[in-house]
Amino acid sequence: MSSPSSTAQCSSSPPPCSSAARATTKACGAARQRAAWPQRDGTVKAYELRNVGGGFGVMYVAGVLSGILGIGSGVLKVLAMDSMMKVPFKVSTTTSNFMMGVTACASAVVYVQRGVIVPEIAFPVMIGVLLGALTGARLLKTMNVRVLRQIFCVAITLVALNMIWQGFSGQY
Repeated sequence: MSSPSSTAQCSSSPPPCSSAARATTKACGAARQRAAWPQRDGTVKAYELRNVGGGFGVMYVAGVLSGILGIGSGVLKVLAMDSMMKVPFKVSTTTSNFMMGVTACASAVVYVQRGVIVPEIAFPVMIGVLLGALTGARLLKTMNVRVLRQIFCVAITLVALNMIWQGFSGQY
């Protein structure tokens, strides 16, 4: 039996779910939920998650890529949440940041066990990333979503071009 609050969060006619989505959400009806996020002016704006099964599939691929390539794969996560699941862009980016920490920890355990992480390199990089992430989180609260999307587009384009160049030039 579901509580009134959980019933209020679920859609009245949920879409069909894959078996993977059912396994992660415990029930197919929970795959479509409503949520809310705070606005700059202090109000709260509601939104509804969609296509959780498709999002789960992309997140799985992102996790595999993270593990085999040593990348955070946040681009795939943001695109999946923003495009497929209809999560607001700022919520997508912050959620992706959190999830990258989870996938990075999972991969890091394996890499530490194998002895392939060099602390002399990892520590200064970690400090720089931490300071940059704190600055970015503060800026995110005040930035316009349109500007954020433009920055995101430029960033993924530059990363893609760099990866293509390295792939064709034989660099790793």
